[in-house]
Amino acid sequence: MEEWEVVTSLPAIEVKQNQSILGPTANKSCEKLECYMILDEVEKTAIGSMCFLAGPFTLLENALVLGVIAATAALRQRPSYLFIGSLALADIFASFFFTTSFLDFHLFRRSDGPTAYLFKLGGVTMAFTGSVGSLLLTALDRYLCIYQASRYKVLLTRNRALLGLLALWSTTIFISFLPLMGWRCPTVLDPPCSCLFPYINKSYLVCWTSFILVVLALILGAYALILWKAHRHEASMSGIHAVAGAGQARMRMDILLARTFGLILLILVGCWLPALSFMLTDVFVVLTRAQQRAFAFCSILCLVNSAVNPLLYALRCRELRIALLRLLATVVKLVNCQKPMGDSTPALPSREDNSCMTLSEGGVPTTPSGQLNTISDRVAK
Repeated sequence: MEEWEVVTSLPAIEVKQNQSILGPTANKSCEKLECYMILDEVEKTAIGSMCFLAGPFTLLENALVLGVIAATAALRQRPSYLFIGSLALADIFASFFFTTSFLDFHLFRRSDGPTAYLFKLGGVTMAFTGSVGSLLLTALDRYLCIYQASRYKVLLTRNRALLGLLALWSTTIFISFLPLMGWRCPTVLDPPCSCLFPYINKSYLVCWTSFILVVLALILGAYALILWKAHRHEASMSGIHAVAGAGQARMRMDILLARTFGLILLILVGCWLPALSFMLTDVFVVLTRAQQRAFAFCSILCLVNSAVNPLLYALRCRELRIALLRLLATVVKLVNCQKPMGDSTPALPSREDNSCMTLSEGGVPTTPSGQLNTISDRVAK
């Protein structure tokens, strides 16, 4: 009789041990992914409002940037704008895949099977991985523009830029859909491996998070080297000018550049680091329900980054703004059925021009030569 009591008590002990290991996720049935639907009504309203605002806005502004680049032959020939176009495309994917999947899961509580869920999650992962990868290519483009100014057109041709984009998106798609291809949680949901993502293996989660952190570190390193180069140049140029006032004015250029890049890096790190921190924490410890809710809000910041990217990388470029005005003028003429008239907007560089020449915010043209007296303007594109 005592032996029977000992045997029957073992399953109960094992259940308690599993619950203590899995924490709050094990207290609810994961049969229909209910243990991951952790938002209350107030939180659903808040997150739903943010998604409904940020999603369409991100889609429209990135579609505008991509449309302007695609419709302007001069911009399509420039590697810099090819990378910006890739960034816009990735952010369009992010606005669509993330918004629909997030709202479908947390607000409408749709419980998909492993294949459907991992396909949707793969789309979100592809979008954000492509976005961060495009940011890295943009940073490397600016790095080459400064450190290899005289050989920039030789080192970074349009064909090499297209090959780089092909390699980026091929790698991105492969990495993003690895869970769908079989690298998933071996126990499925009994018990679940991750407290944040159903069916996801923790080893895949740590690999993807580490990969994104490495890419972000490379972006930070590239901009840090650009700032260092700009500071050294501006400091050396201040001794050349005889007039003290001119020297002091030029010394402000690297400070302005530091502020610009500082804002870019602050937004990039601020939007990505919270979500990545929760993902790494999920690998090693069991997250509470409060932490799961916090991660849901932090993941919205990644969408916010996709909404801010066009303002930081595309619409600040004077050449792209000129192309946008020309395109809008053409559309207005077509709508009003007017005959084409002389275009008063400034002309864009010729389609054969593949240098890192750009126009500064003040409208002063910069040269593609090795002279670095316009270094602050040339990287602020």
